[in-house]
Amino acid sequence: MRITQVLLAVVAAVGLATTFPPTATAAVPPPTRGTLGEHDITGTYVSGLSSGGFMANQLHVAYSGVFQGAGIFSAGPYDCAQNSLNTALYACMDTWQARRTPAQLVQLTRDRAAAGSVDPVANLSGDSVWLFHGTNDNTIDRAVNNDLATYYRDLGANVAYDTSTGAGHAWVSPLGPNACSSTSSPYVNQCGTADPVREMLTHLLGSVKPATTSALTGTLVQFDQGAHVPGGNPGSISMGREGFAYIPRACESGPCRLLVTLHGCYQYHGLVGDALMEGSYLNEYADTNDMIVLYPQATTMAGNPRGCWDWWGYQSARYPLRSGPQLTAVVNMVRALGGAGGGTDPTDPTDPTDPTDPTDPTQPPPTTPDCVTASNYDHTVAGRAYVRTGSTYALGSHQPLGLWNTATSSTLKQTEPGYWVTC
Repeated sequence: MRITQVLLAVVAAVGLATTFPPTATAAVPPPTRGTLGEHDITGTYVSGLSSGGFMANQLHVAYSGVFQGAGIFSAGPYDCAQNSLNTALYACMDTWQARRTPAQLVQLTRDRAAAGSVDPVANLSGDSVWLFHGTNDNTIDRAVNNDLATYYRDLGANVAYDTSTGAGHAWVSPLGPNACSSTSSPYVNQCGTADPVREMLTHLLGSVKPATTSALTGTLVQFDQGAHVPGGNPGSISMGREGFAYIPRACESGPCRLLVTLHGCYQYHGLVGDALMEGSYLNEYADTNDMIVLYPQATTMAGNPRGCWDWWGYQSARYPLRSGPQLTAVVNMVRALGGAGGGTDPTDPTDPTDPTDPTDPTQPPPTTPDCVTASNYDHTVAGRAYVRTGSTYALGSHQPLGLWNTATSSTLKQTEPGYWVTC
């Protein structure tokens, strides 16, 4: 009798641990192979968790003319990593090493905007930004997430910052299969009645209708990401072959908003399947709020065994710039869906109709780049160089410049956005 009672208690506990709230349904339609067709997009936003949160911030900053706001679970400020894995690990996740202050990163952003490698920072003023950090999140230090809030506020964004939930390192929604304090695959947690997704969407969009409690009626499009990646080979930039987009029925013929959602490390489709798309609670809100949800997919490659998005330079030193390969690919997907006016970006170097193509005889001859002499420290702060293990290297070309300090000087010139060489 006692064994039976114990078994019943265990079954009940398991049932409680895996039961969703009565108003929520965890399901995603079977994917339909297709392409990203153009829609009437009235606003574009970006969201993400962890490496996807860093990537969401990079997209928002580099393409602030495209994205009107961002929702970020557990990440740090723009280019915190400074093209260094050590800095990413020990200054921008843990805080054992010194990191750039928000003020320094704001100035770096302004300098890059002046050079044309990111969009004008004035676009960020007034944008809605929603941030989240759980009290049981030991993966990204709270101080780093605080820096992200300060960075955005210093640029004039309208920031809402939720630090009240006892979540681990995860996306949090009423459909999460994991316990609130968990930090484990598939990194989607449920925290009682809390609905951070509604908070995020309300802050970004102004108001939202309740999520549907019925089965989803839209289409989950499975598309070839290679069609949007510079060079056509997504694996070469640590992106998966397949991406996904949830298209509500109302968006097939009417105006809709677009939300790009970026997974975290160990959370890409090839590892966790549909777990994020099923558990994020975004499709349920998309159905009732006329919103397309785009789910780009990263994958693993040498230097990226966890399938993270590039926020420290494992694939390209241009990772936080408009010319960053992953940023370019995601924005190409956005444009294919009709975001930012659709079509291709006239300043995108992968666009064959680029009006700044130096081989075009109708264009004026290129000017000779100016040489900039400064200390190696100042070069890194200005975004012309980066530091790794105490030495300085030119951004883009990776040319060694010597010790990273204020006493050692170098002279650099920019030959194209985000690519610096010694004079």
